[in-house]
Amino acid sequence: MAATEGLVLRRAIQLRPWAVAAGLLALIFALVRSFGVGDNQSAQTFTLVFTAIVAEALPFVLLGAFAAALLEVYVPDRVFDRIARLPVALQLPAAAAGGFAFPVCECGSVPVARRLIAKGMHPSAGLAFMFASPIFNPIVLGSTWVAYKARGLGLEMVLGRAGLGLILALVAGWAIGADGAVDLLKPRSENRDHDHNDASCCSDQKPFVSHLMDDFFYMGKFLILGAALAATMQALLPQSVIAGAASSPVTASLALMGLAFVSSLCSEADAFVAVSFTPFPVGSQLAFLVFGPVLDFKLFFLYGATFRRRLLGSLAVVAIPVTVAGALWFEVALR
Repeated sequence: MAATEGLVLRRAIQLRPWAVAAGLLALIFALVRSFGVGDNQSAQTFTLVFTAIVAEALPFVLLGAFAAALLEVYVPDRVFDRIARLPVALQLPAAAAGGFAFPVCECGSVPVARRLIAKGMHPSAGLAFMFASPIFNPIVLGSTWVAYKARGLGLEMVLGRAGLGLILALVAGWAIGADGAVDLLKPRSENRDHDHNDASCCSDQKPFVSHLMDDFFYMGKFLILGAALAATMQALLPQSVIAGAASSPVTASLALMGLAFVSSLCSEADAFVAVSFTPFPVGSQLAFLVFGPVLDFKLFFLYGATFRRRLLGSLAVVAIPVTVAGALWFEVALR
C-alpha cells in the first residue's frame, strides 16, 4: 500500500514540470501572436522552427532514454569497479572515453560519478566521466551528425564536439579532482545513505519500461522548452540584436554559452537547436554544444546537491576559457 502511494505521489510530482512547461509554452505562443499582429510572419516562423526542432530531436531523446534505462537496469556496478582499479594516469582517459560505451545524459552522469568516486575511483577520473559522458557518446554524436549533415558539416561538427568535449573533460577533471576526494563530495548521513540504498534497490527492481518512460518525459520537457526558446529568438528578436551578439567569434561564443546555461537542453537533442542559430558562427554553435552538457541551470542544482560548493566555481573558471578557446580554434580550422 505504501509503495503504491509512493508511486502515485512520484507520478504527481513528475507531472508538475510538464504543467509548468505547458503554461510557459502557451505564454510564448501568446507573445508570438501579439508581436505578430497585422503580420503573421513571426507566428509562422515560430511554428516552423519549433515543429522542425521537436520532430527531428524527439527520436534521439527516446533513444537516449532507452540507453539510459539499459544502463540502469542491466549493467552491473562491477563494470565501473574495474576502471577504479587502474592507475590514476589510466583512470582519467579511460573514464572520459567510457562515455562512448556507457551513454548517459548529463543528469544521469552526476549520480554515476558520485557512486564511482565513493567506491574508490580517483575523483579526477570520476569527474572526467561525468563531464565527458553527455558529449562523447554515440547517441549524442549521431544526433549532431544528423542535425548538421544538411549544412555539409556533419563530420566536422562530430569531430569538433567529440574532441573539444574530451579535452574539456580531461582538463576539468584533472584540475578539480587533483587533490583527491577531500572536501569534494558532500557527506551523507547514515540514514540518508540507507534511504538511498533502499531507493537504488527498489530502482533495480523497477521495470525497464518504467525507467524508459521516466527518462523520456524528464528529458522531453527540456527539449520542448529549448525548442520554444530557439524559435522565439528567431521569431521575435530584432536582427540588429542578433547581429550584434554574433558580430565576433568571442561574443558569439559567450552569448550562446549563456543561452546553453539558461535553456538547460538535453545533450541528445541540443544539436537540433544549435543548428537553428544560423546567424552565429559555427564555432560559437560548437561552444553551445560543449558548454551546455557540462554546466547549465539544471546541473547547477544537481552539482550543488552532490558536491561541495567549490566545484561550481572551479568548473566555471576552467570550462569558460577552454570552451571559448576551442571554439575559436575550430572556427579557424574550418576556414
